[in-house]
Amino acid sequence: MKISTQIFAALFLFFLGMSNLAAKEVAHIKGQVKDQKGEILPFVNVALIEAGNGILLTGSVTDENGMFLIESSRSGKVQLVISSIGFETFKSEAFDIQPGFSKDFGALSIKEEVGNLKEVTVRSTRPEIIVEADKTTINVEGTVMAEGNTALDVISRSPGVYVDENDNINLNGRSGVTVMINDRQTYMSANDLASFLRAMPAENIKSIEIINNPTSRFDAEGTAGVINIRLKKNNIDGMFGNVQLGGLYNGLFAPNTGLSLNVKKGKWTNMANLNYSEFNFHNDLNINRNFQLDQGLSNFDQNSRITMKSRNLFFTGGSDYEINSNHSVGVSIQASQRNGADVGNSLTEINNPGTDDLFFIRSLNDSDSKSDRVFGNFHYVGILDSTGTKITTDVDYTKMRSNSNALLTNNNWINELEQQSNRDYILTLNEMDYSILTAKADFTKPFGKGRVLETGVKGSWVKSDNVLDLSKAVEEEPFSPDPNSNHFIYEENVLAAYASYKSKFSEKVSFQAGLRTEYSDITGTSITLGRVDKQNYIDLFPSFFVQQQVTKDYQIIYNANRRIARPNYRLLNPFVYYIDPLTTEQGNPNLRPQYAHNLEMNHVIKGAYQFTLGYSLTNDVFQQIFTQDEESRTTTTYTANLDKSQNWNFRTMIPVEIRPWWNTSNMIQVNNSRWKSMIGDALLDVSQTSLTLRSQHTINLPAGFKAEVMGMYIGPSQYGQATIKGFAWMDAGLTKSIMKDKMTLTLNGTDLFRSQFIRAAVQFDNIDTKFEQYRNTQGVRFTLRYKFAQGESFRVSNRSGSTEERNRLD
Repeated sequence: MKISTQIFAALFLFFLGMSNLAAKEVAHIKGQVKDQKGEILPFVNVALIEAGNGILLTGSVTDENGMFLIESSRSGKVQLVISSIGFETFKSEAFDIQPGFSKDFGALSIKEEVGNLKEVTVRSTRPEIIVEADKTTINVEGTVMAEGNTALDVISRSPGVYVDENDNINLNGRSGVTVMINDRQTYMSANDLASFLRAMPAENIKSIEIINNPTSRFDAEGTAGVINIRLKKNNIDGMFGNVQLGGLYNGLFAPNTGLSLNVKKGKWTNMANLNYSEFNFHNDLNINRNFQLDQGLSNFDQNSRITMKSRNLFFTGGSDYEINSNHSVGVSIQASQRNGADVGNSLTEINNPGTDDLFFIRSLNDSDSKSDRVFGNFHYVGILDSTGTKITTDVDYTKMRSNSNALLTNNNWINELEQQSNRDYILTLNEMDYSILTAKADFTKPFGKGRVLETGVKGSWVKSDNVLDLSKAVEEEPFSPDPNSNHFIYEENVLAAYASYKSKFSEKVSFQAGLRTEYSDITGTSITLGRVDKQNYIDLFPSFFVQQQVTKDYQIIYNANRRIARPNYRLLNPFVYYIDPLTTEQGNPNLRPQYAHNLEMNHVIKGAYQFTLGYSLTNDVFQQIFTQDEESRTTTTYTANLDKSQNWNFRTMIPVEIRPWWNTSNMIQVNNSRWKSMIGDALLDVSQTSLTLRSQHTINLPAGFKAEVMGMYIGPSQYGQATIKGFAWMDAGLTKSIMKDKMTLTLNGTDLFRSQFIRAAVQFDNIDTKFEQYRNTQGVRFTLRYKFAQGESFRVSNRSGSTEERNRLD
């Protein structure tokens, strides 16, 4: 065992061994809601707001027995608000809360409204966005966003977030986003993560946290920031859950169904979610390429339709045991299986200078893929004293296996003589195995008066084994091995430690400063080529936050940090993959990590209006590179390190209440991106200012209907070599709740005007290529969801997990 690993093990065991008696870490407010006749009132909205300004902190809904329980980690003066159709709104006297505080309101009686009972009454939508010093929280629970949509839909509608046509999640115009669920890293590739989030009903989500510049407590991985999905907590003593059935039609039908179940008995809390979904669509792609030959210009016009079908099965489960009020342990597991079947059909027409003949290539790419993934977690949470000193430990293990096979069949002919075509084949077999072990321990020590010390250690051990087997054949001849076949093994060990301190300069100015250190030891071995590439380095990642409370309703937040993004494991494999006979993708074992330096200033007014200015400088930035071979007239793509990119970002969030029953959330974002690097013998030096607009409307209608309309515009932008044209689209949804809100019917329409076309061009050095793509995003989705609950309120503590490695699987 290496000395560095021994040191980590000693530190981890030291943190794990620190345990003692403790106090609770959150405030608890509970009670029961009844009418004036003493009848219990189920499914009533209960909210906790800041006294004076009415800003929503958190909320809940009473269960079938009229009981509610609200938890909050905030401190300050608050009020309890209870509202329901046909009743007057109840608002308590202001009272102070802090972590560890407990208050039981007992039985609360609310009055029926006096007035014309025949008059239509609608409810006002509650605020959906809460701005805090280190993050922006979007409350999903109870909103139209949560009805009939998926987790990916909700994320794509969050401030500053855009999910592109390849399922990459971008934040504030930058890629490299880390996605977490309940403070645990998802550890998936972009495609696997998109499939997982599509299988997760938004009904299971409580809130989404957008963390543009994370503190040193978070892993340094992820140059663009963190998106943390918080799932609903168990709040029923007994059992609660939901079952849903639905489908999407976008030219192809894709059903989905799921079951969520939560059970508590005594000190045990158990949960399980099982979801099945299909994601089917046509991807229409046109590529027009020009090659400058000695004889003149040769043009390739390629039209393709790729039919992509994916069947996804996901299971998540967990069990927590409360040793006592201050200590708990638990385990969780995720298991998933994805089966994909893609069929690509393309026709390419080629004209050559000096001849009137037209050359044609018809390609059929038939591929099947399967991936299995298992993730297990063990965690411990302990409160060590009455001040809230806390230790959390996590051990995670991930095992993933995927395999695919693709047969590319090419027919070549001249003019109208397709029946006389020549045929060749390319067979690709790919097997990938990944295993990841991570362990971490975090220690938090409050000192009073807003002073908090956080520190911790983490270790991760990664190994991936990737076998790519290529073979070719002509006509009916047998397949022969291709020299581009490759067997590649990747090993990565990362050890990290951090410390962070939070305090105040004055009553109105607080700060948080932190430093994270990471040691990386990386080995890439190509068995086929007999090549070994080694890297080891130590990096420092500082972070600094300042929060200035200028007035009661106006604050300014300054922050700065440094972050890293390590290459995706698969991209380091020196593979050659045939997309079609004219286009290949290659791996790059020489990829280096990219580093981002981020600055941000955020003005927040009344806890809702945001005006943010940010700057990011990224060195050795990852970028997909296009190269052309004029002699063979082929195109190769690979990921390389560009020297640097700069991004200036201004965004503003403006919520507007048009009517009590009509609320809007509006975002304006301006990005200026500049890319500068030598690519071969040519200098890339380009910049582009892009405008993004989003307007989201939530409307409460009579008879219990809710509606949501969202429009979005993304202006022309630059992404490395590629120039992308602007486009816009609109989504809309309608929801109706019946059976006392137990059953919900939802109808959603996406890309209503079929306008989400991606048009791009690469005109750099000798490359002259244009792309046009449409992924059949226009569609209609229906969902039927039934919620069930039985029991009394109870509490389950939040758990934290380890972080980054599986996000780079592909």
